[in-house]
Amino acid sequence: MPNGEVFGLIKLRIPGVTVEEQTKAIVIPKDGILEAARCLVSQGFDNLHCITAVDNKDHIELIYNFYSLRKHAAVTLKAQLSGDLSIESLARSWKSADWLEREVFDLFGVIFLNHPNLKRILNPDEWTIHPLRKT
Repeated sequence: MPNGEVFGLIKLRIPGVTVEEQTKAIVIPKDGILEAARCLVSQGFDNLHCITAVDNKDHIELIYNFYSLRKHAAVTLKAQLSGDLSIESLARSWKSADWLEREVFDLFGVIFLNHPNLKRILNPDEWTIHPLRKT
């Protein structure tokens, strides 16, 4: 399934969705992450193989990479967090999100709401900093 078809399906369900011209990533508002996840699951995207983040000083950009093994298709979602660094967890839809979200929490301080076990995974528990934050 081409990325354009997935974009069309997500755009029907979530207002404010755009496509990033350079990367072809689908940019969603942070409150649309669960609906986007439901859409991707329904379209056979059975593999969430990466969640990472970029600190752009004024906002943190989350990047999710999905893959459909059956369709041999990839989709990238992006969501921007500014001020409130929280977003819903995708751990209920993809088991791999458990560790991936813990890593982003540990390194960037993003809070994944309704995560089953959100705690540090790389750094000592007593740390109060998030090493990849620019601020």
